[in-house]
Amino acid sequence: MLALGKLLELTLAGHEPSAKIQLTPEGTRLRWLAEGALEVTPPAARDSGLDLLLSAGIHGNETAPIELLDRLLRGIARNELHPAARMLFLFGNPEAMRRGERYVEQDINRLFNGRHEQSSGFEAIRACDLEHLAATFFSKDGRTRLHYDLHTAIRGSKIEQFALYPWHQGRAHSRRELERLRAAGIEAVLLQNKGSITFSSYTYAQLGAEAFTLELGKARAFGQNQLVNLDLLENALVELIEGREPAPQAQGLDGLQLFAVAREIIKHSDSFQLHLPADIENFSELEPGYLLAEDIADTRWVVEEQGARIIFPNPKVKNGLRAGILIVPDDGSNLA
Repeated sequence: MLALGKLLELTLAGHEPSAKIQLTPEGTRLRWLAEGALEVTPPAARDSGLDLLLSAGIHGNETAPIELLDRLLRGIARNELHPAARMLFLFGNPEAMRRGERYVEQDINRLFNGRHEQSSGFEAIRACDLEHLAATFFSKDGRTRLHYDLHTAIRGSKIEQFALYPWHQGRAHSRRELERLRAAGIEAVLLQNKGSITFSSYTYAQLGAEAFTLELGKARAFGQNQLVNLDLLENALVELIEGREPAPQAQGLDGLQLFAVAREIIKHSDSFQLHLPADIENFSELEPGYLLAEDIADTRWVVEEQGARIIFPNPKVKNGLRAGILIVPDDGSNLA
């Protein structure tokens, strides 16, 4: 196996490879760009025109998707997986990965779309570096751009595998991309309706990629992901990488649940109180009239929407950041 296929091993060890470029027997090129960053270029004769960015480890303790990318890259390095797509593999927060922690100083996934310029520290620098790596990768004209940012959640979820689809003015969410996610085992998609400061929001809004944050189960330590079943996603990625993805199925989006953002719960001060059990699961339903949260100046969030659910409740975020999202079912009528 080519040594550059051991990107995860190199990253966890903090080592820089001696050989920066290697070729498989059939001419696929692996090129080390920076810590945790590897570009894969297929032979020109097999190039499908797809530029595919796969990122994981933006949070260092979300190991199942990190292990998934490791399997894919090792398959390429062993000449068992034959890419037709040009690819960029990114491990987002190497230091947090080495420590087995979500982050070290601050959450990288709240530092994109210019937010890192308002901060300091190595994670702000890393967010800037990730933006530059992605921008360079997606700089070629006339190609299809797709980014999957793979995560696992810090809490349980009533819908285990779901996606967040970023928003940008003037762009409609793609039905074809949702069909692709459904075939990959994604059970629900949150269609966002405002800009964000996450990595997938950056590549969607600034680089013109179709981009998604994929939540793939509960975060666990390396080697303890037997209960996180990513078989459908892995098979779908292999087909995408090799350029043999099947045509969309007639059933379309049947079985895929769509949601829209009703409101974001923003923590304004240290007085913020979130009135939810500490172990509440993502997608838990909330009845109208429920007092969800309180903050300074008599700020109150009361559930008004029918069918409302909560995702990503976290009262420990920094002031000014999102402490939860209230979502409602969406009929998909605005899909393109």
